[in-house]
Amino acid sequence: MEASANPGCGDHGATAAQESGEMAGRVLDPVCGMAVDPDNAAHRHDHAEKTYFFCCARCQEKFRRAPEAILSGKVAASSAAADAIYICPMHLEIEQEGPGTCPICGMALEPKEISQEAGPNPELEDMTRRFWGAAVLSLPLVVLVMGEHLFGWAILPPAWTNWVQLALSAPVVLWAGWPFFERGWASVRTRNLNMFTLIALGTSAAFLFSLVATVAPGLFPQSFQNTDGQVAVYYEAAAVIITLVLLGQVLELRARERTGGALRALLDLAPKTARVLDGDGGHKDLPVDALQPGDLVMVRPGEKLASDGIVVEGESAVDESMLTGEARPQTKRPGDSVTGGTLNTSGSLVFRVERVGRDTILAQIVKLVGEAQRSRAPAQRQADKVAAYLVPLVVLVAVVSFLLWLTLGPPPAFAYAIVAAVSVLIIACPCALGLATPMSIMVAVGRGAGLGVLVKDAAALERLAQADTLLLDKTGTLTEGRPSVVAIRSVEPGTENRLLQIAASLEHYSEHPLARAVAAAAEDKGLTLLPITDFRAVPGKGVEAAFGTASLRVGAASWFSEQGIDVAALKAEASIFETKGQSVVWVSQGGQLLGIVAIADALKETTAAAIAGLRRDGLGIVLVTGDTAPVAGAVADELGIDQVFAGTLPGDKADLVKALQEQGRVVAMAGDGVNDGPALAQADVGIAMGGGADVAIEAAGITLLKGDLGRLLVARKLSRATLGNIRQNLVFAFLYNGLGVPLAAGLFYPLTGWLLSPMIAAAAMSLSSVSVIGNALRLHRQRL
Repeated sequence: MEASANPGCGDHGATAAQESGEMAGRVLDPVCGMAVDPDNAAHRHDHAEKTYFFCCARCQEKFRRAPEAILSGKVAASSAAADAIYICPMHLEIEQEGPGTCPICGMALEPKEISQEAGPNPELEDMTRRFWGAAVLSLPLVVLVMGEHLFGWAILPPAWTNWVQLALSAPVVLWAGWPFFERGWASVRTRNLNMFTLIALGTSAAFLFSLVATVAPGLFPQSFQNTDGQVAVYYEAAAVIITLVLLGQVLELRARERTGGALRALLDLAPKTARVLDGDGGHKDLPVDALQPGDLVMVRPGEKLASDGIVVEGESAVDESMLTGEARPQTKRPGDSVTGGTLNTSGSLVFRVERVGRDTILAQIVKLVGEAQRSRAPAQRQADKVAAYLVPLVVLVAVVSFLLWLTLGPPPAFAYAIVAAVSVLIIACPCALGLATPMSIMVAVGRGAGLGVLVKDAAALERLAQADTLLLDKTGTLTEGRPSVVAIRSVEPGTENRLLQIAASLEHYSEHPLARAVAAAAEDKGLTLLPITDFRAVPGKGVEAAFGTASLRVGAASWFSEQGIDVAALKAEASIFETKGQSVVWVSQGGQLLGIVAIADALKETTAAAIAGLRRDGLGIVLVTGDTAPVAGAVADELGIDQVFAGTLPGDKADLVKALQEQGRVVAMAGDGVNDGPALAQADVGIAMGGGADVAIEAAGITLLKGDLGRLLVARKLSRATLGNIRQNLVFAFLYNGLGVPLAAGLFYPLTGWLLSPMIAAAAMSLSSVSVIGNALRLHRQRL
């Protein structure tokens, strides 16, 4: 796969470069092809009496080192390959610049980051070329040998047969199969025995024995020779084994490329250009890479949004299905956030760019999904332990089989011994075992991303299927997370605006949804914020600051009581609001109660159905919130939740999770706020609601991009389907080796009189790996 020639500044295709080159006043970066404004370019270099402009310092430095090579195009491909980081899909600790093979398992490395402009896979191209070369030479070899064995065709004189077989098989073994010998020798040198160790041992044993038998048949005892003085050879076995293993490698590499399809589908969502408005009322088309925060971008119906931003003009329905899995387009109005890569379906929009490049939600999702695909599931640990001992054990079994056949087998005993040993070495390759878990995880994580379920690591996906208890935060998880002020009550009537001004001055510095509601209400009334100092947030209780010499507080009634502030004057009225499911914020100045602000946050439309579905799915539902007991009780009654913990601090939530875990429960926790971070981290699997606080998303193992609990049901089904797929792959791999090795060793020969051919062993070994990958790819089509 061809990576960007400049990972530091993005991946720019030729088409984008050509389009940008047609824009007046812009020039192309000679290294990466990005369009650059020469008037504002910070990076430039003079060469051969001409000035070249660059998008970043990395491109400038590359050009400075080898300007002629870059201008002539001689280093483009090599630079791309060398700069890209490649990683082993089975051993994540193996990373290097440029393509190569894993020193532990010998598998071909693959790019760590999937690029939008995916070029041909050099490993796949090389293996395909070698396979067809091997197939062309192996076919006449099989006809020559099998024709004589099965039908008695004497195609060539006996004296010529072995030499012709040598001529046909030597290029197959020494050229087409050379990568396997290189990897096999590397495995011995580094003491990391793997599948290529067995392939190299088996095919080299068959080929070298045949070579000696051809060149110097007299070295063998008379019992080894036939009536023509020739010794039986196994050239066709070595050549066909190499050919079949090459076929398996080609099929495996093609299948592995398909696992990145979900990521490429996400990358393809982003448009190449954006229509940027200028100060004169016109617009100009710029490459998306040239966008800067603050730019105003116009999007017409049927066009994709180029970046993340805030709508400043217009109203339209935006299809976010490819990003969140939500089928229904979402109406966007001024003030609403929009995400790059989503599709504008109806009206025109103008939005202000907020995030660009790797900071966009789409780029972050692609990065996290890629990391999750490479993470290791706990189920893989057992397979790794078995695989570590399998190769030495197989070599031992092959040696024992050879000796037993040599001493106890029927004549020609040596021929039987060679066939048994080579078959054992070939059929027992542990490739299928090593691929069983990673392939399922890669496909499942990519599938989840397309359904609005972002999996942070494989362990979280595995644990989600095992969870039996779900803890739910209220605000932003069950509710819309867009609360609004519905009532203001002052101790002194007529001072409501002053009360709201004080509350908003403090809440302006908080990210809590309730705080944003208070700040928005003050803004709607045109109230100016007070110049406060010494702001401090008290987790789970409220916020406080100083205004001149007076102390200001906004928070919970229980906190006010702790501070000696009398709340009795409005206690009854606050209870009325809370019984309606509304949250109450208390406000004080100088230790005296000023009043309360009632805030309502409607339940999400999908919450009730999601809770009912999760309960049917076997989860025990627990509501845990920092809100008061009356508010929490009103919400719980509406949703049919029996177990409620109200007035909890962030530490209390984490302690509750720990207590449930000590009871033997597997706990999942869903939340979206900063105060949910400790509990999300403590839980067996943390679930963050998309659009929530960054710390919540960082602490969680799974993120529901749309913030819809209904997606948690989808995630649970995906988790179970993935675990089932992994078990199928592991059972298949273990069963394959468990039956294949005794069969190859000749255990059933006394009963059947049949000994497994090394060629059949090679075909079975290759097909086992392809079957495991094919089974993993079924997750793409599984209904969730």
